[in-house]
Amino acid sequence: MAHGPLPGAGDSGPVVQEKYHTGRVVRMAIVAALGGFLFGCGSAVVNGTVDALKAKFDIGGAIGFVVAIALLGSAVGAWFAGTLANKYGRRRVMVIAAVLFLIAAIGQAFPLGVADLMFWRFIGGAGIGIASVIAPMYIAEIAPAQLRGRLGSLQQLAIVLGIFTTAVTNYLILNAASAGKPETSANNTWIFGLEAWQWMFLVMIIPALVYGLLALTIPESPRYLVSIGKDEEAAAVLATVLDGDQHAKVREIEASLSGDHKPRFSDLKGAALGLRPIVWIGIGLSVFQQFVGINVIFYYSNSIWASVGFDESQAFLITLITNTTNVVITLVAISLVDRLGRKPLLLIGSAGMAVTLGVMAFLFGTAQKCTEALVDVQAGCAGADSIGTPYLTGAAGPMAVVAANLYVVFFGVSWGPVVWVLLGEMFPNRIRAAALAVAAAAQWVANFIVSVSFPGMSSIGLGFAYGVFAVFAVLSFLFVVKFIRETKGMSLEDMQEA
Repeated sequence: MAHGPLPGAGDSGPVVQEKYHTGRVVRMAIVAALGGFLFGCGSAVVNGTVDALKAKFDIGGAIGFVVAIALLGSAVGAWFAGTLANKYGRRRVMVIAAVLFLIAAIGQAFPLGVADLMFWRFIGGAGIGIASVIAPMYIAEIAPAQLRGRLGSLQQLAIVLGIFTTAVTNYLILNAASAGKPETSANNTWIFGLEAWQWMFLVMIIPALVYGLLALTIPESPRYLVSIGKDEEAAAVLATVLDGDQHAKVREIEASLSGDHKPRFSDLKGAALGLRPIVWIGIGLSVFQQFVGINVIFYYSNSIWASVGFDESQAFLITLITNTTNVVITLVAISLVDRLGRKPLLLIGSAGMAVTLGVMAFLFGTAQKCTEALVDVQAGCAGADSIGTPYLTGAAGPMAVVAANLYVVFFGVSWGPVVWVLLGEMFPNRIRAAALAVAAAAQWVANFIVSVSFPGMSSIGLGFAYGVFAVFAVLSFLFVVKFIRETKGMSLEDMQEA
């Protein structure tokens, strides 16, 4: 397969206008995007159970790794998702992801001990990793060119809806189990004598069942069907989505898949440090999406709110507001991605994140520190554990809150949804499954690295931590300028030279 130069600024392929059946293709995309809902649920559910698990199993300082091991499971799941998708098809792999998530929900609700809990979190993570690959892959392969960006963004919308829904269910379960009891705790027993944290995990069975059952109702990807020689079935599936000569479209797909062997990881090999340039670009997108700090920026959100006078009882409301903002901004991104394009949104997001993270780095880096004399006197200095941590006074407090929320806005309108869109569509047909698996695995590994390194960075100082993320936001801007080309309106078959 021919290779052109690395895509750069302003590059764009031919724009394709395809006539499509909106209702059918949107339904298929929504079902596939439910994998993102599992993603959001799985990443958020543990937040409501951490303190209860520490008390139940006396985990102590190891709780961070118990939580983060799911990310390693996700990396493994993502790595093998491409091979599974090429061997068994996209739809069957969706069902596999749902089954793994379902049994992990049950296993995490009834662990025999810490090791058992870690095993089930790893299994659940594998299911999430598989879903994170298969959803953008399937959506890109069934979506008309002019709708692909909006439909691909459904993955991110499903993720933030999963996080939001889980935050709500955790809160409702916690309060229901604590009603009439002296202490609000996820260790309180509820229905059937099970503790609240167990029900938080068990609720995850519902989205797993819905995802798995609905996956059986959608057709297989036409590009997968062509790859295994089922051209007539592929044409029939295309006819449910597009108007026109479907057999001509099948021949176009066949040409893009031309070769004398089935797709495999060795197809990714190239001259650029052992991989094709386009694969490195996909890895770069994944790594930068995590290295700007989105999954740990909220670790200290409660400290921010406390430092400007919010009490602990208001933290849930603030979290809901932030999650709601995430959902709304993702809807905005969906409306823009096929109009403005992928590259402009990424550039806007990188610039906005660099500025807002820079503001937070400056505010926390120059803030006064809590001392023994200020404990329980100064807002943000509650308890001996706060000694040495920064607190904000005057205008600095509101500025930090605004900057943190604007950071979420800039990420949510750009790097959150657009990376998933690009990973689903940017690779040539022949290597899509394997390349997307590698890129998604890199994303989960990057997520793990940031998650386990953040406590060390924050111990140096929150200003330092936010400063590091700001530097990566700047680097992400330069990366997009140099390596990302615009794919708005291109058909997947037109991307073969990338």
